[in-house]
Amino acid sequence: MSTKADYRIVIPARAASERLPGKPLQDICGQTLLQRVWSCAGKSSATEIIIATDDQQIQKAAKAFGARALMTDSNHNSGSDRIAECMEQLSWPDDTVVVNLQGDEPEMPATCLDQVANMLMAHPDADAASLYQSISCEKEISDSNAVKVVVDEQGRALYFSRAVIPAVRGHDSIESAVKAGQSWKRHIGLYAYRAGALRHFTSLPPSPLEKSERLEQLRILESGGFIVMAHALVPVPAGVDTPEDLERVRRAFQ
Repeated sequence: MSTKADYRIVIPARAASERLPGKPLQDICGQTLLQRVWSCAGKSSATEIIIATDDQQIQKAAKAFGARALMTDSNHNSGSDRIAECMEQLSWPDDTVVVNLQGDEPEMPATCLDQVANMLMAHPDADAASLYQSISCEKEISDSNAVKVVVDEQGRALYFSRAVIPAVRGHDSIESAVKAGQSWKRHIGLYAYRAGALRHFTSLPPSPLEKSERLEQLRILESGGFIVMAHALVPVPAGVDTPEDLERVRRAFQ
């Protein structure tokens, strides 16, 4: 394990999941999904790891495997809102760096957790930091569940979309565009925030583009903030959203 750095990880874990009921407590080779995620966090250099949940059964299970778990409001619309409540309960100052590790990422590399935290620390004017990885598969590029991001020369996010951005022009297909050298970046839903910026973000109403794309990070861009982006240092496996994803992850841990 690397030297501890001055940042926290909060893992939001809610009970409700439309595609995979009871997701945080699903078994993966003898451990719950949530424990697998918590174990990933434990391999990072974070000084503190907290699970924020709305379910007493999840809290009980988390405490059983040694995690610190806080109860939060069940009416939160997003993990960001749940983390903001967690920060208020713990009275974290505005300059606290917090990494939002989704509770369905049991294979998240610790390297990427440290990377996104260090990126934010290196950019004091950024509202958030996040990662992407290059994609070249036509099916993935055209998949609306695969969020694409475009960035400027300084690594600032310009826009996030479920659409194919940048658009394909002058080519018959995405495949031919890839062969010609056009590239796409898939956004990885891993964020680092400063507590003050997250407080401000969660105080704002959902923005028009956010509601159109169903991507809350667009609220930051629409309100004039900026998100610093970088290519993930190591590949990040997909998270668990469906029963098929769960079986894939079980096979991986076997």
